[in-house]
Amino acid sequence: MKAFVFPGQGAQFVGMGKDLYDNNPIAKELFEKANDILGYRITDIMFNGTDDDLKQTKVTQPAVFLHSVISARCMGDAFKPEMTAGHSLGEFSALVAAGALSFEDGLKLVYARAMAMQKACEAQPSTMAAIIGLADEQVEAICAEVSKMGKGVVVPANYNNPGQLVISGNIEAVNEACEQMKAAGAKRALLLKVGGAFHSPLMQPAKDELQAAIEQTEFQTPKCPVYQNVDGKPHTEPAEIKQNLIAQLTSSVRWTQCVQSMIADGATDFTECGPGKALQGMIAKINREVSAHGIEQ
Repeated sequence: MKAFVFPGQGAQFVGMGKDLYDNNPIAKELFEKANDILGYRITDIMFNGTDDDLKQTKVTQPAVFLHSVISARCMGDAFKPEMTAGHSLGEFSALVAAGALSFEDGLKLVYARAMAMQKACEAQPSTMAAIIGLADEQVEAICAEVSKMGKGVVVPANYNNPGQLVISGNIEAVNEACEQMKAAGAKRALLLKVGGAFHSPLMQPAKDELQAAIEQTEFQTPKCPVYQNVDGKPHTEPAEIKQNLIAQLTSSVRWTQCVQSMIADGATDFTECGPGKALQGMIAKINREVSAHGIEQ
């Protein structure tokens, strides 16, 4: 079975989408529609901006979403998903690609999410760190222990693949957790260059803001199951999809579980739609027996 997957924040690069814009009339039309919806020319930043311009959450998220969704649209009849999933932000791309959300509504929600998250990041200094080489249970236990120490909250945020988790929380708590992870045998505990604690309780103000926008948006039954981050399971019921999307901002991204569930349900071929190859690498580490590649192949 064919699965299509969509990357999240961090996959962006300057020049992303320019080839699509220049060479495909469908892509050009959708990019221009996005410029109109957003009220500024995001294409100028994507194609010709600086790395710093593109790293702003309020720019990064709609940029990655647009590249991902438009890449899928430009596949034409070759885009025939039997299941979809997206990593964090990529879940919105997956929902649009599966027909649960319109392109316009998807972009509006992604922009609302990005602005709400940027605001939450600015209100409370926080960070994330990648932990390499520890079992999930060890990371979970250390996060729980550190959170009881009075230095703030720290939680597992992204289950990317076995042996690679990202933790998220208050700066002091994340630093303490990193030290304890190294002492417990982690190969690396590396602070990430991010503006905030995504997928942690510190995103509650952003979640409240996004919830209002999601509840006012019409969702359709998708044409194939969408495997959602909060539980790693397939969903087709619009009301369930909405609630899971709302919960996602303060919940862990269970990407390992998403991929494992898709494989258990018959997925053998994964196509990553969007910038970069991050998901292909993660899928290969989760299960080397399936095929994971980009659109070019």
